[in-house]
Amino acid sequence: MPDTNVIISALLWPDSKPARALVHAALYHELLLCDHIVQEVREVVRRKWPRLLKDADALLDELAYDLLAAPQEAKRSIADPKDQPILNAAVAGQVDVLITGDRHFIEAGLDSPRVMTPAEYCNAYDLS
Repeated sequence: MPDTNVIISALLWPDSKPARALVHAALYHELLLCDHIVQEVREVVRRKWPRLLKDADALLDELAYDLLAAPQEAKRSIADPKDQPILNAAVAGQVDVLITGDRHFIEAGLDSPRVMTPAEYCNAYDLS
């Protein structure tokens, strides 16, 4: 499961490690997104880069992914309440890997899902 920041970074910098990680995950793994991530991508792009909203929608439309609902109840908690729905969905969907640059996930010490930065993901799959 890629986090919002990975999708937005892939949109802004198509040759970046977040873009390579996102494309690889979509092509070679079962990609899961939660409704919160999809909504957040659209909201952030609309607010910060409105001219890229059509590109964001096209990227989300072209990615092959299963959509999960983010449960309200938390089985595990995270420091940033805005990240809680993403963690809830990852746990409920039994996500193996959460690809993120968000320090709240990185510092949370989660065993499951495994948290990887885009750079760690790219190194693990030799996508340099």
